[in-house]
Amino acid sequence: MNPRLAAARALAAVLSGKASLNSSLPGQLEKVDERDRGLTQDLAFGTARWQPRLDLLAAQLLQKPFKAADADVQALLLVGLYQLFYSRIPAHAAIGETVGCADKLKKPWAKGLLNAVLRRAQREGQALLASMERDPVVRTAHPRWLQKSLKAFWPEQWEAICAANNAHPPMILRVNRRHHSREAYLALLTAAGIGASACQYSRDGIVLAQACDVRSLPGFAEGWVSVQDEAAQLAADLLELAPGQRVLDACCAPGGKTCHLLEAEAGLGQVVAIDLEAKRLARVRENLDRLQLDAELIACDARETASWWDGKPFQRILLDAPCSATGVIRRHPDIKLTRQAEDIPALATLQGELLDALWPTLEVGGMLLYATCSSLPTENTEVIEAFLARTPGARELDLAIAAGLRQPHGRQLLAQEGGHDGFYYAKLIKIAASRG
Repeated sequence: MNPRLAAARALAAVLSGKASLNSSLPGQLEKVDERDRGLTQDLAFGTARWQPRLDLLAAQLLQKPFKAADADVQALLLVGLYQLFYSRIPAHAAIGETVGCADKLKKPWAKGLLNAVLRRAQREGQALLASMERDPVVRTAHPRWLQKSLKAFWPEQWEAICAANNAHPPMILRVNRRHHSREAYLALLTAAGIGASACQYSRDGIVLAQACDVRSLPGFAEGWVSVQDEAAQLAADLLELAPGQRVLDACCAPGGKTCHLLEAEAGLGQVVAIDLEAKRLARVRENLDRLQLDAELIACDARETASWWDGKPFQRILLDAPCSATGVIRRHPDIKLTRQAEDIPALATLQGELLDALWPTLEVGGMLLYATCSSLPTENTEVIEAFLARTPGARELDLAIAAGLRQPHGRQLLAQEGGHDGFYYAKLIKIAASRG
């Protein structure tokens, strides 16, 4: 299959609200020659990254918008525009190959339209974009609701956040301290000719000068190292783990933090890792097996404690709560297409429900670490503020990290170009059992 067609079909499912790229793209990649899979992925992710800007440009070039049934043609046009403005593909090839895909969509009428619009974009697109730069959606390539939210919450940083969201993320490793120190593994990378340096905040983190195939990393198959963003790596040390503790990792998939907990403290009494979907736990098990680690995995709704909790209290809980993922847009650019403003209050409600449900499973004196990969205080400091107000036995603890910005509650890490993702942490201690 033509990589442009594969990328457009994956994107069409996203534009139609039926899928994310994580779910729609793998099936399309299987239909593409192996040598073209990298291009297909770049076309899909790159088009999603710049979609807010490209969509407004397309609106200027089209006489009328596409019908809902023609999301595939719309996606194909956006893929064509992405090639013209953000790739090194020659314009004649970008246009010709993209237009030719219309026949495969069984919509031959679209060939003339795509050809005319893309050729006009080639001639006039840069001037049109320049004339639209005053619109912050065009300038930042973020949907209007998100651009406005970031500007309101982060008036001094919002443009830097948007720039970081649009940049390609670095490849960051987590060294398994059961096998090597970070310094020892850096030496192994140097010997293998792989450029790398220590992360600023995570004691186990290494940032690569260039992304590479994990199979080329020394000892990857043996579990010496994993791929994980620096911000996510901070959770293990923030939990203040100790031998014998019983630890709950709630909403654990894909299991990076679960594995890090076990790497960081070999003497833990038990790690229970739960997630809503059994199929997501399969990925957790794969990661555990590669690292030769073990945890009890349970597929369940964390809020329904009667269905999974055995009544034995936990000394530590990590709640990596479902969120908007607005801090990891650079890794999942289709978030710009799939998230809407009305999602945020609903997510904040869910986050509060998870805190309320899990708190009784924590022993008095135990700690709960609340985490999200959101950049929006609605899901972060405001959720913790509301929880503390209704939970007399809960107190907040200071976070002993230099990363991020102190908030009324917790610390907010904002996405950094060349550095960590956007993330949030707050640490709570249970000083008394709940009343009632």
